[in-house]
Amino acid sequence: MQFHFDGFRPGDPHVLPARADRQADRSSVDVLIVGCGPAGLTLAAQLAAFSDIRTRIIDRKSGPLEIGQADGIACRSMEMFEAFGFAEKVAKEAYWVNETAFWRPDADGRGLVRSDRIQDVEDGLSEMPHTILSQARVHDFYLETMRNSPRRLAPDYCLELAELRRTDDPDYPVAATLTGPDGTSETVAARYVVGCDGARSTVRDLLGYRLEGESARQLWGVMDVLAVTDFPDIRLKCAIQSLDKGSLLIIPREGGAMIRLYVELDELRGDERAADRNVTPDMLIDRVRSILSPYSLEVRQVAWCSAYEIGQRVCDSFDDLGTEGRQGRTPRIFIAGDACHTHSPKAGQGMNVSMADTFNLGWKLASVLRGQATPDLLHTYSDERRSKAVELIEFDRDMAKLFSSKDKTGEDAERFQQFFQKHLRYTAGVETRYDPSIITRGPEHQDLAKGLTIGMRFHSAPVIRLADARRLELGHVLKADGRWRLIAFAAAGDMGRPGGDVAKLCEYLEGDSDSPIRRHTPAGHDIDSVVDLRAVFQAGHRDMAVEDMPRLLKPAKGRFGLTDYEKVFCPDLKTGPDIFELRRIDRRRGALVIVRPDQFVAGILPLTDFGSLADFFRGFLLPSTA
Repeated sequence: MQFHFDGFRPGDPHVLPARADRQADRSSVDVLIVGCGPAGLTLAAQLAAFSDIRTRIIDRKSGPLEIGQADGIACRSMEMFEAFGFAEKVAKEAYWVNETAFWRPDADGRGLVRSDRIQDVEDGLSEMPHTILSQARVHDFYLETMRNSPRRLAPDYCLELAELRRTDDPDYPVAATLTGPDGTSETVAARYVVGCDGARSTVRDLLGYRLEGESARQLWGVMDVLAVTDFPDIRLKCAIQSLDKGSLLIIPREGGAMIRLYVELDELRGDERAADRNVTPDMLIDRVRSILSPYSLEVRQVAWCSAYEIGQRVCDSFDDLGTEGRQGRTPRIFIAGDACHTHSPKAGQGMNVSMADTFNLGWKLASVLRGQATPDLLHTYSDERRSKAVELIEFDRDMAKLFSSKDKTGEDAERFQQFFQKHLRYTAGVETRYDPSIITRGPEHQDLAKGLTIGMRFHSAPVIRLADARRLELGHVLKADGRWRLIAFAAAGDMGRPGGDVAKLCEYLEGDSDSPIRRHTPAGHDIDSVVDLRAVFQAGHRDMAVEDMPRLLKPAKGRFGLTDYEKVFCPDLKTGPDIFELRRIDRRRGALVIVRPDQFVAGILPLTDFGSLADFFRGFLLPSTA
């Protein structure tokens, strides 16, 4: 973590200096967020990183979430939490999913037998674990991030969205009417509105959109319990398929004692809904006991209980432009998370995909609002995230069908286990791949860095920071601050001195009027405030010289012009692995990797292809006017 560039300030460096105008009139805002679920809070935390963006977030509830709903946190979400600065807190408090056990009926059908026990996260998939933690605690960490921001952002509770309309005001083209519990109302003028208000989204309804799809008509119960049992795998994630009593998913919870139980119940009939069954904790406990038999279960406390029906639904569009006639128009209203896609919770993707939606949207809104990017950038949100939601729904439909199969002893049980194992990368959240667009290049230079797939998240690896010999994960420098990253992987023999490709790249970026740094960085701002260059050399850190590094890799920053020494890295040649080998970087030619603000690889270029680099950023970033 870097601080003090604008002068020494005592106290917690996470608490940023407050803006004097943070309590200014809130009847007009840049972004109005409706809903304080994981999607809304991710977006609010991202926008809070920009002190010049006025954000307001509202929720109909009376206060923060206290009892968790979603609990599974994918490896990819943990990587995102690192960008926000609280991954370590989550990891310290959460249950880590290390292995998954599968149980099915024994040969005579009178008991259960463990059919397999597998590693949950494959080696090298991510530096982050798959964890389980209450959604309420995740909310707490986001709320803390928002409180520590310059605008001291906090939700306005007990407010509902009543009306939403487009206006003729070019500065604030959306008007939102909010109502309070006492019948009072206010109108907020907004540049953009984002509906993160769940499966019963008011924003979606006001747009006239519907969630399209079908329900599987299968009823499930879920509860968090403190219990005593002789079931041996109670502290492992378990998928249990009984002979004729249904299926059970056990998810150990944080704290060492609580478990979550997903319990298969009966199919719904006709127009029946989950609420019509009046599912009680006692009903669920009885079903769990029958599934686990001959093992016993004594529930001492039920912390939370609910029932739901499996349904996979998605909206046709995730913004207010719909699917036709989008060219030349700017979206102003967006929906995210459960407001635009719903699915069953057993794959653990609901909260994760919702947060990924708004992590995708947040930096794009910030770039447009700050005058850095063209409004066309906003079209990529619906394009990218809807295609991912459709993939998720197809995956969820197949998984739910296999999990609820009535053939518990035959081929379906085996297929379920194989399906589960095959898709562990998907449930870890690392398989998302965005198609080529104005912010994602094609694969023509993928061979320069085969282990950093264009369109997929930047896969971190350990490195040694040159200036202080600290071992760290390279991906952890990719903070949620809206900046683009250029990571220059040097060719063999390049030590950063004049005449090498890295030095030539630095000369171009710093001095050429066509370079994305010169073209898009406002005057008076730090040179890395829009596009941030980092370099990774092949030599060991003790063989490199800090004094030989180009000036752009030791830039002067802040009001005192202090030197930033944290731009240059080397492989870990002592304990390994070597990042060049691990990520299959072409050692002879090197590579320039372009990384988006949401940590996805936008493109790969030769280190000397300055023209393509300039053309890429010119396609969506605006030239600086200051």
